[in-house]
Amino acid sequence: MTVSARPSRRAIAHACATAVALAVIAAPSALAAPRATATTGGSLVLVGGGLKEDNAEVYEEIVKRAGGPAARIGVLTAASIPESQDPDAGDPDKCANSACNGAYYSALFKKYGAADAQWIPIDLDHVGNADSDAVVAQVDSMTGFFFGGGDQYRYVTTLLHGDAHTDTKVLAAIRAKLARGAVVAGSSAGAQIASGPDMVTGGASYEALKDGSAPGYFDDPDRLGYLPEGGFGFLRSGLVDTHTGTEGREGRALRLAADTGHDRVYALDENTALVVDHPGTRREDVTVLGTNGVAVLDLRGARAREGRAGWSLSGARYTYLTDGDRYDALHRRPLPASGKRPLLPGSTTAVPANTDVFRSPDDPAGLPYSFRTTARALASTAQVTATATTYESGPRFRVAFAKRPGFSAWTSDGSTAQTLIGMRIAVAPQ
Repeated sequence: MTVSARPSRRAIAHACATAVALAVIAAPSALAAPRATATTGGSLVLVGGGLKEDNAEVYEEIVKRAGGPAARIGVLTAASIPESQDPDAGDPDKCANSACNGAYYSALFKKYGAADAQWIPIDLDHVGNADSDAVVAQVDSMTGFFFGGGDQYRYVTTLLHGDAHTDTKVLAAIRAKLARGAVVAGSSAGAQIASGPDMVTGGASYEALKDGSAPGYFDDPDRLGYLPEGGFGFLRSGLVDTHTGTEGREGRALRLAADTGHDRVYALDENTALVVDHPGTRREDVTVLGTNGVAVLDLRGARAREGRAGWSLSGARYTYLTDGDRYDALHRRPLPASGKRPLLPGSTTAVPANTDVFRSPDDPAGLPYSFRTTARALASTAQVTATATTYESGPRFRVAFAKRPGFSAWTSDGSTAQTLIGMRIAVAPQ
């Protein structure tokens, strides 16, 4: 589960690992999958959470794709708590409910040039509106949509029909608009819900590596859970994870992909967008937009094993894309942004030991750097391999990074490894 809160006054930001008392999800055989998105001329703008209100690059991209000065943005915030559950509902400076957050995002999209932006009134207090013809008419008048953060399972319970997992009228209308060229954007839970089968519902990296995954939605926020039927299925070429660098989620993403048979994960950093043109088609093309990056975890040649000491994975590849980089999803070809050039490692300094590779909340000393920073440090040196370990033990997991043939690093300043392509990753218990 991913839960976003509004820090300070209005900003909706980081996910927190709390769970809501919802029923455990039924087994895959009990439910039908949502309809796949048809061949589409539309696009997705998926943000890894923590979308800052001054991120003009991302907000303006959404508005541009929705029609620029003529853009009309429908804002969906059903992942937030409803007004009836918000003790601060009457305080505009503290409220964190769906209506309040809908007004917040609507104002931001108007600030960034949209002709209009409106809250689509669907949440746990207004579930019936998801099949309202009047709300469908509101959706049909929009040229783009934005799904806010919170708990992605609330989107499942409000915009899909229960155990049947079929579209409500409103979701069907949004799906049709996407197919005809609209933009669908989202942040945190709003990005997760775009997932196809096996959408993550919660979990932390160490517990995922140690205990594996299970279908369901669990009260323990560290337990790796997933929804076999998935989310809305707007993006099906890989699993989606969010808040990756901030929460150290590379470990849980690798474990979930291996457990469920997926060979690709898009792991999104905060305040950064994965922009997907023509999702669900052979022309699917990805661009990264923002201050951080997006990791593409490729498990095509990976092998997972469960031994006496614990779970291990070898042969995965790690690509980290930053602002302006593109990715051809069909051919799995990363394309560094113009202006970036190959980095020739000039340092002979050894990569320092990293004893908290996934940013453990139990580490009282904090963390100087993590998974991504170890990979970048290795790319900047003549060293060929580096290792990092989990803070937790019992077992302690060792992550090995290696530069093998096919690896490259790219830079725009001549010294910093910004983009990484094809670094080998292995995980094993010590």
